Amino acid sequence: MSLIALLILSMAAGCSESNQNQGTTVQQSPQAQEAASTPTAQPGKTKVVTTFLPIYLFTKAVAGNVADVEILVPPGTEVHEYQATPENVKAIATANVLVKNGLGLEEFLKDTVKNAQNSKLTEIDASVGIKPLNEISPVVKTTKEEKDHEHAQGNPHVWLDPVLAKQQVTNIRDGLIAADPGNKATYEVNAAAYIKELDSLNSEFQQTLQKTPSCTFVTFHDAFPYLAKRYNLKQVAVVEIPEDQLSPTDVQNAINAVKKYKVKALFSEPGVDNKLLNSLSKDLKLSLRTLDSLETGQTDPQHYFQAMKTNLQTIETSCK
Repeated sequence: MSLIALLILSMAAGCSESNQNQGTTVQQSPQAQEAASTPTAQPGKTKVVTTFLPIYLFTKAVAGNVADVEILVPPGTEVHEYQATPENVKAIATANVLVKNGLGLEEFLKDTVKNAQNSKLTEIDASVGIKPLNEISPVVKTTKEEKDHEHAQGNPHVWLDPVLAKQQVTNIRDGLIAADPGNKATYEVNAAAYIKELDSLNSEFQQTLQKTPSCTFVTFHDAFPYLAKRYNLKQVAVVEIPEDQLSPTDVQNAINAVKKYKVKALFSEPGVDNKLLNSLSKDLKLSLRTLDSLETGQTDPQHYFQAMKTNLQTIETSCK
């Protein structure tokens, strides 16, 4: 365990306190900016607000055109450190349904919902029935100022496991039916179609990654333990990217640990360009590739499958 910890360098780009206020915006497409707005719901349609991109994708897929679905956290904005805006409060105040990931991820919601004072709001927790992983990849801080983001209710990144994503879609379907029973048939048909695609995606992951059993990797965002567990991979550590220069000792410790545990891959995320991480990958003689946590990207529900299939190709290539 101590050698694994030596592998950890510094700055959790995904789950750290380094992002302030509404978090660091990585990328926003025109589609994401449009989805992040709060247009007036069409008369007669159920108004649904969702927290961040994966939950929006799943909800939009189930709702189709029979409900108006909005997103609170703009894609590319750090959800862990997000602070609500007056527009968020207004959106929730006028909504019929709020859909969240749960597992303590959306810390901004408690006060936001309270301030919205919407007594008729129905809340859907997409992670109900999912047993969270409590194992946390070891993280060592190089400065006292740094503080890791703690997940008291377990790791919340369940949407990156296609099987658990099915459970989330099912929970969203059931919640929408309870809130809007008149459109039950539509919700059931749409959810069934999306779940079928998730089943196909799971099969593709299984067939492809059975060729690379127990592949070890490190990442800078503790987002992939569910994916790793599902497909017999090993996320051995979270590489935190420091803002200052790495010491020769840090680099040597990382190199020693990589050799010890036969690490195959080092994964960054979309929109992150860090010279230190690039330099470190060269020192470690590892290719630095991108693994997408789905917290940024397009708002088309099919984006989930496109991004996950790209992740699969990345893992396969890295683990050969």
